[in-house]
Amino acid sequence: MDTINGIPAHPLFVHLAVVAIPLAALLAGASVVWPSARRRLGILPPLVVTIAVVVTPLTTSAGEALQKRVAANPDLLRHAELGDQMIAWVATLFALTVLWWAAHDERIVARVPWRPSTRVIRMTTVILAAATVVVAVGTLVMVVLVGDAGARSVWVD
Repeated sequence: MDTINGIPAHPLFVHLAVVAIPLAALLAGASVVWPSARRRLGILPPLVVTIAVVVTPLTTSAGEALQKRVAANPDLLRHAELGDQMIAWVATLFALTVLWWAAHDERIVARVPWRPSTRVIRMTTVILAAATVVVAVGTLVMVVLVGDAGARSVWVD
């Protein structure tokens, strides 16, 4: 999708991405480090990260189409490269957020036919929590880097 109503689609998708991606990262982080937030947020973190994982490749695809129509500059090339990397960050955040949610949803846990030891559960929880927090922070950093490079490619001479 190159355009929407004659307007390049990339800047339109970017508005959704810069809301959905940081919100997904913050919700994922909050649900991992704050148990009462996890209970209150329920399915919201997986839903928001699903929006983010859908809009990210749409945004990069629309950006690639727009890139063919504008003059290249170093900031634009960096923006495109970082945008491609953002897909991996958001996909990883998606996987970790859904795993965390599923591991703490009693309806899902009750259907598991076997129960690992308490030690395995604790180790898995700590590893999954740490990975989720690291990826959430990394995703937030990437949003800033991608956005900065994109803004510089348009607004800096």
